[in-house]
Amino acid sequence: MCGIVGVLGNHEAAPLLVEALKRLEYRGYDSAGIATVNGGRLDRRRAVGKLVNLSDLLVHDPLPGKTGIGHTRWATHGAATVANAHPHRAGPVAVVHNGIIENFRDLRAELAEAGYEQESDTDTETVALMVQMLMDRGLSPREAAAETIARLHGAFALCLIFQGEDDLMIAARKGSPLAIGHGEGEMFVGSDAIALAPMTNRITYLEEGDRAEISRAGAVIFDASGRRANRAEVRIEPAAAMIEKGGFRHFMAKEIAEQPVVVADALRRHAPDGRAITLPEGLDFAGTDRLVLVGCGTANLAAQVAKYWFEGLAGLPCDVDIASEFRYRDPVLSPASTAIFVSQSGETADTLAALRHVRGQVARTVGLVNVPTSTIAREADLIVPIHAGAEVSVASTKAFTAQLIVLALMALRAAADRGRLDAAGLAGHLDALATLPGMLNHAVGLGPQLAALAADVARARDVLFLGRGAMYPLALEGALKLKELSYIHAEGYPSGELKHGPIALVDANVPVIVLAPRDHLFEKTVSNMQEVMARQGRIVLISDAEGVAEAGHGAWRTVTLPSMPPLLAPIAYAVPVQLLAYHAAVAKGTDVDQPRNLAKSVTVE
Repeated sequence: MCGIVGVLGNHEAAPLLVEALKRLEYRGYDSAGIATVNGGRLDRRRAVGKLVNLSDLLVHDPLPGKTGIGHTRWATHGAATVANAHPHRAGPVAVVHNGIIENFRDLRAELAEAGYEQESDTDTETVALMVQMLMDRGLSPREAAAETIARLHGAFALCLIFQGEDDLMIAARKGSPLAIGHGEGEMFVGSDAIALAPMTNRITYLEEGDRAEISRAGAVIFDASGRRANRAEVRIEPAAAMIEKGGFRHFMAKEIAEQPVVVADALRRHAPDGRAITLPEGLDFAGTDRLVLVGCGTANLAAQVAKYWFEGLAGLPCDVDIASEFRYRDPVLSPASTAIFVSQSGETADTLAALRHVRGQVARTVGLVNVPTSTIAREADLIVPIHAGAEVSVASTKAFTAQLIVLALMALRAAADRGRLDAAGLAGHLDALATLPGMLNHAVGLGPQLAALAADVARARDVLFLGRGAMYPLALEGALKLKELSYIHAEGYPSGELKHGPIALVDANVPVIVLAPRDHLFEKTVSNMQEVMARQGRIVLISDAEGVAEAGHGAWRTVTLPSMPPLLAPIAYAVPVQLLAYHAAVAKGTDVDQPRNLAKSVTVE
């Protein structure tokens, strides 16, 4: 999603703003811009496309000043044009904005009646014009900003600067994250602590409804009711600043390769002695009558895998919902249920709204997040961190496998708490999970083989992914990765559903990726494969050596993974589908780390 940076500094702001915006590129964007105040004069520069275009513009047309704001825009209202790029300016005010102003049409009509017309197609310019109108009527910048912000409906993060005010910045958040950074005689604002990491590690996260008046001396924060508020200052981990590629061509390649270490670290943190599982106190599976798991995109698919584990291992009924649909179907909730909200960023707007929807209706809410200072982490009753480290590539890889391993551990703990698994049985599963980093290392080593396969897959127009049981969500994940990275149409299906419609798509030009570890469902999957091959479909069988030996004859390609217990397969089999999508994108020449139209963290509904 869009990125915001603000600087009240002692040095030229433009280089700091551009460098900070580079650290937010992973969020996805289609235009960028900065504005500064220099000697009281407000000015701005904007460009469409990548940040290098803005950098080139600043070389030829510099923008001096030690006070400034910057923005990378992911288009919502209006196309990606210079006129629609942020910052937006109206007279003495410039503003950058993440989110959506839902009542902008009403405000725009009011402004037009008063003679203030928009030059862009955006909802954001309405904010700037409203502040301008109120200042023209005699309000101070602080008063005009406060009154404007109070009238806005929707989800937003805002940062404003003003002509004639070299030592003032206004920031506000409602539904979209925003943080204030503290320096020595300097202050900063960012939509992501990663952006601020080179400048400061002292961060204050604004809470829902907060508005901040910021100067170089500090920040005065007001809550949603307008009262002065004290918000804690925290220190971010040094790892937040580490977003280098480390010799890899793309961040995604680096993050795929990191998965064995990430999974090993998750096991070390949550099962340190290999015999018991450490989870937050108060996570009561024995007294839970039903689990509700909610997430978006890949996080939702991790939850779908976990449903098989919670029900199969722990006998615990489990509902899985797409966050954007959850609260609109008016779900029936039980006061004895536990609701788990899965989000890499901890800021996903729909997932956060779902958490707020169930508050007071269930026994407890649990945030399964990668960012322990995120909004979901702060608002959930309990937090279970996945410890994946910063994930930069828009397509989630190591966060997905980290979510899976932590959910697997939670399912095992639930099975033990509910008397479905004794100490010896739990230790056996943990011993099996201890072999998973090695399995992942083996899978990562298949990169060259999958690159050769991907070169052929990249020429296809349509690709199908098939799986049974817990491998069905993996089929969905494989299809999602391929379509979002390479822009090839891909669909994931339960293998048994093939003959109920999707088989009509099969011909000699359609690769069909079959995820089939040699388990109790293997023979049924092989039957489905035969149906594809009978129609000249090109089977890619991903299985273990025994499965490949038994069913690989007649397949177009085979990919062999080690034999492993069923609990491990959905985690280990994620790597080959990630590598296939990655190398297909490389073969097609698409933007691997920042696919078109996508954002890392979707902070608007």
